Amino acid sequence: MIILSIDSSTPVAGVAVADGEQLLGEIFLNTKNTHLEKLLPLIQQLLQDLELSVEDLDAVAVTQGPGSFTGLRIGMATAKGLAQGADKKLIAVPTLDCLARNLLHYPGVICPILNAQKKQVYTALYRGGHQLERLSDYQAIGVEQLAQQLLQLEEDVWFLGDGVAVFADVLAEKLGSQCHFAEGNVRLSRAGSLAMLAAERATCGQFDDLFQTELIYIRKPEAEVQWEARHQGQQ
Repeated sequence: MIILSIDSSTPVAGVAVADGEQLLGEIFLNTKNTHLEKLLPLIQQLLQDLELSVEDLDAVAVTQGPGSFTGLRIGMATAKGLAQGADKKLIAVPTLDCLARNLLHYPGVICPILNAQKKQVYTALYRGGHQLERLSDYQAIGVEQLAQQLLQLEEDVWFLGDGVAVFADVLAEKLGSQCHFAEGNVRLSRAGSLAMLAAERATCGQFDDLFQTELIYIRKPEAEVQWEARHQGQQ
């Protein structure tokens, strides 16, 4: 099954194509929030380089969140548009699952962290091995509170994600020798990891409804929070 994967949930823009467990190609750009102008050209370029067309695809995979609200909407709209227009299946995978997949064979606890602003991160805990096992719910949590929880595990913790660049010093200070950071080539979101998880789901027949699938925000967008605050008591 040939799957196009699209990841725009973080400042990274990534697209990849896999045929089953074989990764055919991947483009990775860490150029911050330029997804609206970059994403479709990246898809067109990758398919052209692989001598494929949208009609050759069997499914389109996309990161479902959490992450950048704008980036998530762009990615989901692009994936749904391609899937609907070409009558292809849709596979939506949580962003944190995709990040954790980068460290599938690392020992210890895997802790992807995405910068959620306000000194918080989006995170969940995982354990790797032959398959990825999620140990906790997806959550938005203060980084110091997260560190306190991880201290109680008394085992090595591997961090990755764009939150590392922001909170590495705090985590290293709080966790000491328990704290480890993924190398740069696997630290950020990779569309190739999304493609591998999507392939696993496709093998099990796990596809998502094109019209019912929603994004995972965890937290309300700041604009919505401010609107509710301004209009509180007016209803």
